[in-house]
Amino acid sequence: MPDDIHSRLGRLSPEIQAIMGVYALYWKLEETFDCIETDLSHPECHMLIKLNEPKRMGVLAADMLSVPSTITATADALEKQGYLIRERDPEDRRAWLLVLTEQGHETRNMLVAEAGDLFHRASGLNAEETVEFARMACKIRDNILKTGIPEGLKK
Repeated sequence: MPDDIHSRLGRLSPEIQAIMGVYALYWKLEETFDCIETDLSHPECHMLIKLNEPKRMGVLAADMLSVPSTITATADALEKQGYLIRERDPEDRRAWLLVLTEQGHETRNMLVAEAGDLFHRASGLNAEETVEFARMACKIRDNILKTGIPEGLKK
């Protein structure tokens, strides 16, 4: 059966094949992301993953393709649970940085490792293919950000 599906998909343009592959990967990752053992919501998990370094909420909103009000609500929840704190930005004392606590770093490390495992299982890509896919995905993301975030992603 997979060979039959592959031969039918092979008759589609490379662009359509790419769209279908990205959509299937997104669907599978969203489905399996729920398997990660945590009481955190999807936005909370995504925020922890994106906080690889202290960030202003505006920068984080751009990274997460979200609006500041959503970022504030998610940050408030994570702060209340002890995953992050707010600190003054030393470069601009009017601004605040979101900074992971030790608990936040531990949870982030677990989420990153689990997400990596989920990606490899869902995609079937090896390490070299993953690096190439990541390069192309970053190029796509950069182009989308340059040409404008789709309205549906502005939550």
